[in-house]
Amino acid sequence: MRIKEFNFGIDKLSVGLALEIARSERIGRLSSETIKKVTGSRQAVEKIVRDGKIVYGINTGFGSLCTTLISEEDTQKLQHNILRSHSVGMGENIPDEVAMLMLVLKIHALAQGFSGVALTTLERILWHIDNKIIPVVPSQGSVGASGDLAPLAHLFLPLIGLGEVIYKGKKVETAAVLQAENMEPLQLGPKEGLALINGTQFMAAYAIKAVERMHNCLETADIIGAMTLESMLGSVKPFEEKLHQLRAYEGNLHVAHRLRVMLEKSEMVHSHQNCQRVQDPYSLRCMPQVHGASRNAWLHLKDTTTTEINSVTDNPIIFDENNTISGGNFHGQPIALPLDYAVLAISELGNISDRRTFLLLEGAVGGLPKLLMKNTGINSGFMMPQYTSAALVTENKSLCFPASADSIPTSLGQEDHVSMGAISGRRTGQVLDNLEKILAVELLCAAQAFDYRRPLKSSKILESCHQLIRKHIDHAEEDRVFSRDLEIARELIANKSLAQVANKAAVKDNIKFKGESDEYFGIY
Repeated sequence: MRIKEFNFGIDKLSVGLALEIARSERIGRLSSETIKKVTGSRQAVEKIVRDGKIVYGINTGFGSLCTTLISEEDTQKLQHNILRSHSVGMGENIPDEVAMLMLVLKIHALAQGFSGVALTTLERILWHIDNKIIPVVPSQGSVGASGDLAPLAHLFLPLIGLGEVIYKGKKVETAAVLQAENMEPLQLGPKEGLALINGTQFMAAYAIKAVERMHNCLETADIIGAMTLESMLGSVKPFEEKLHQLRAYEGNLHVAHRLRVMLEKSEMVHSHQNCQRVQDPYSLRCMPQVHGASRNAWLHLKDTTTTEINSVTDNPIIFDENNTISGGNFHGQPIALPLDYAVLAISELGNISDRRTFLLLEGAVGGLPKLLMKNTGINSGFMMPQYTSAALVTENKSLCFPASADSIPTSLGQEDHVSMGAISGRRTGQVLDNLEKILAVELLCAAQAFDYRRPLKSSKILESCHQLIRKHIDHAEEDRVFSRDLEIARELIANKSLAQVANKAAVKDNIKFKGESDEYFGIY
């Protein structure tokens, strides 16, 4: 089967498409229309240099050195120097997929024809993407304006033969790779170095990963929450559509619908229709409002990210040789704020999950033993996994301070307000890591509680999910080392197995999760 193509600079990029290109599931190409735009923009820069017009970054220094003029013969050295001088990153290297996404996003931005780079430069970036020769990029050093300078400088050191790359699975000096591939370093021309390092591709790449992973966590949180509610003999009445139409947030409506679908044909739910309980605790009753609010935050991040990855965030912008604008499209604030908002929304999913886990352990509802084990005393049951959940919830709370609320002037005050969005982007990954672990604790406990409701059956969707868990994790009636079980549960969440099983069961039973195939709640 022929792999589909994507035309950089022409087609609209989505989160899903960017991931497909980064994963070699879709081929990125430079169309004839793109080549024409890129060539025209390059010619405009060359004419500016020939005519001796003074344009920032083409024949001037950078940042606070913007008033320092650069001679025509030194313009090439200037572009190479900017990659060298700005490669000041520290800390652990970013994941390979994030680096690949950065390459994809940068070539898409440059291919729109407003940056003045040479076609050969785009072709070399494309070579890196097609051959998965991935630049090594340290994770720390960007303040999020003028874009992600330090990480982008490291990303493009290989273009001039410097830095390191992941080559055939190993970290190798770029010079050795170029020699092995019988290729030469590029000689960058005027404006090219600046065009490569100006932009928000580091922040945006992390935002893409956040959109994908948060989407999966939202799907999974609904499933696990529904399992917990069933085990607790909770009510489905708070999920009725007419109630949520009175406060019609998209995310809330979506979550309420998913919960109704998952619980609709459950024997567990129907077994207590005439019970005397009036209300469930908030962590059960208010899932549409809490999960829904996090979905609304996810929608905002997805929409913002989609705009960002299709934008030109370079500086200066080259419209033609007579019209160049030195503006601020590189400033990360538009993406930094939604990333910080997403961190809070992710943290809250973990917060409410831990409350549900606590409810499962109380033994306050008939049929569920205290600590989810019959013979406690000699056994501690599932007490300690909730300790882990509580610790992770608090850790996430401590990570919720918005990095974008801070700004430290740089470049001798020329860049006197910065977004710190790169920190926001990296932190989404940390908080999502913790959330997957928190959800794993609830999943383990919900599956255990499910067993005590037998012989009653749940809906086909939740029965399929329970079967998946029991395929990998056994029921426990005495203490064991639960850390392995927790890691397996986390993996079932992180690799999307749980969400995929639920979706397949819904399709098989001709049930549609509202919005599941819609563009609105997807990543395309």
